[in-house]
Amino acid sequence: QVQLVESGGGTIQPGESLTLSCAATGTLFAVNSMGWFRQGPGTPRELVATITSGGDADYGDSVKGRVTISRDNAGRTVDLEMNNLKPEDTAVYYCHANVLHRGGRMYQADYWGQGTQVTVSS
Repeated sequence: QVQLVESGGGTIQPGESLTLSCAATGTLFAVNSMGWFRQGPGTPRELVATITSGGDADYGDSVKGRVTISRDNAGRTVDLEMNNLKPEDTAVYYCHANVLHRGGRMYQADYWGQGTQVTVSS
């Protein structure tokens, strides 16, 4: 089983920066991709950023140019650096991982963190 441990949420003022971190713990064969999604009040969950094991990153349209996702060499920890935050970035941010397990055969599985609140308010 895999657990995603999130950290870094909080309340900040507009224009400030914040970094979220997520670490994948537990038994797995390899991480295919990790990333962050968010869900604001009354809105569907949307992509913030993801990064593959090869280092390819993808960003949501609403945050392009303001966020950077990076991962450690082992590929089990990702950091999301967010700059120039706006009130509309207020949401619960969820870490996601797609991993490979090796049992009798190889198979993929998706995991989600519990979510961390980010509030941007003056």
